[in-house]
Amino acid sequence: MSTAQILNYEVLGSGEPVVLLHGLFGDLDNLKGLGRDLSADFQVILVDARNHGDSFHSDHMNYADMAADLAATLDALNIESAHIVGHSMGGKIAMEFALTYPKRARSVIAADISPVAYDPKHRHILDALKAIDLSTVSNRADADKQLAQHIDTRGVRQFLLKNLSREDGHYTWRINLDTLNSCYEEISGAVRQGSYDGPILFIKGGDSDYLATAHTDEIKGRFNNVEVKIIEGTSHWLHAEKPRIFNRLARAFIENHSRT
Repeated sequence: MSTAQILNYEVLGSGEPVVLLHGLFGDLDNLKGLGRDLSADFQVILVDARNHGDSFHSDHMNYADMAADLAATLDALNIESAHIVGHSMGGKIAMEFALTYPKRARSVIAADISPVAYDPKHRHILDALKAIDLSTVSNRADADKQLAQHIDTRGVRQFLLKNLSREDGHYTWRINLDTLNSCYEEISGAVRQGSYDGPILFIKGGDSDYLATAHTDEIKGRFNNVEVKIIEGTSHWLHAEKPRIFNRLARAFIENHSRT
């Protein structure tokens, strides 16, 4: 049985609270561009999910756990309810949170993700990361060289290698690779059934297949107040590829559903 714990977080700005949730293999820096943009008018809470960034490591990892972690973190900050924004896995955490604690989610933004179960499309990344022999790594270039045997795209490798941290002269992983590996089916799985009447915006990367018309029934079965926006010419990393458009869409939606 997993118990919820307070996540590592960073707070920017003040005002109505907005939580930003990163995706798999990420950390709270991933959505910091949006965080800085919103912090002029809102209190932005950036969090590291369990087994990511500087948050605690656990043998358990599913969406019920991760939604409970977020609730515990908001409790610690004395925040009753907030706008919840998440990309990829973070979008699933946002949906799970809204379905579990509907009164605590003022609005939800799910960036390039739907509530459905996905094929385990990141298994090769986990295998590639596990294949790196950290005992032979004396700098990031060494790690990149090993990772390049499995992953061609330099940008993807750079993103993944942000999870390396140097301690006492040797490298370790900040992410809990063992749990990400053992719980990967749960991480790829669907969010819970339920009903959320609050407003939810799905932002789709125009060239991405993560959010598809085939998912419409699964979305409408859980959410009653849905908007969809598409950012053309972007992949799954839409917030990094077209940040100005992404930030503008997110801000407009949050402002539209803000209480002030």
